Amino acid sequence: MTAVRRYPILVALFIGALFMVLPFLIVAVNAVKSPAEYSANGPLSLPEGLYLDGLKDFWERVDFGQKLINSVLISGSVALGAVVLSVLNAYAIGIGRIQGRTWVLAFFVLANMLPQEALVYPIYYLSKEAGIYDTRLSVIIVFTVIQAAFGTYLLSSILGQFPREIIEAARIDGANKWQVLWRIVVPVSRPTIGVLLVLFFIWTWNEFLLPLVMLISNDNQTVSVALGVLQGQRLMDATMTNAAALLGVLPAIVFFLVFQRTLTRGIAVGAVK
Repeated sequence: MTAVRRYPILVALFIGALFMVLPFLIVAVNAVKSPAEYSANGPLSLPEGLYLDGLKDFWERVDFGQKLINSVLISGSVALGAVVLSVLNAYAIGIGRIQGRTWVLAFFVLANMLPQEALVYPIYYLSKEAGIYDTRLSVIIVFTVIQAAFGTYLLSSILGQFPREIIEAARIDGANKWQVLWRIVVPVSRPTIGVLLVLFFIWTWNEFLLPLVMLISNDNQTVSVALGVLQGQRLMDATMTNAAALLGVLPAIVFFLVFQRTLTRGIAVGAVK
């Protein structure tokens, strides 16, 4: 009780972190159990040994290596493309001060707020007409536009407060618009751009509905689609389901941990500003 009274914030953070990590630990524990052990002892018991057949069977059944390549390629391309598009749009809106700036930003906010269910049929129809249906390119284009809508709104609000004196000084020294963008604006905004890069990758990795509709071939499907499709198969047992969940979420966790400093630094810089 004394520790709770002295450090209430730390205790609250510990409890919150425990509730966030606990589901992942339960999934990881059950992923290495045998079906017989799971049936006998339940999902909350510790495994008596490492049973890796569930992980192996799931990997082979869905060709997880190909699904992993597809997800990394799509998520990475979307993250890079959306960040570049967001920077260009925000530079024109925030620093270029185009006419109707408020209405343009409202359009980007509206595009980001539209539910994906409302976009399924138009995107499906347009991709069919363009001849890119059931290709990774179609998903990359769609999610690049969706993520860039949010990135444009966020960066525009930041670049709108960019010191005009720095830009004017660069122009006096002979820098053109592209040089001002890539040599001054982008380096100063690097923490925020890093945050967007990490978020765009994770958000795209977890997307399910649009990839499910747009990628019907087994060779083009992503990890999230493979997990969702297998849930309806009668041959899936509890341990393989947990193995599938573990393999599906592990790459995103690794990516987050690798770029954790980038995310933390960007949020801290934004809070200080």
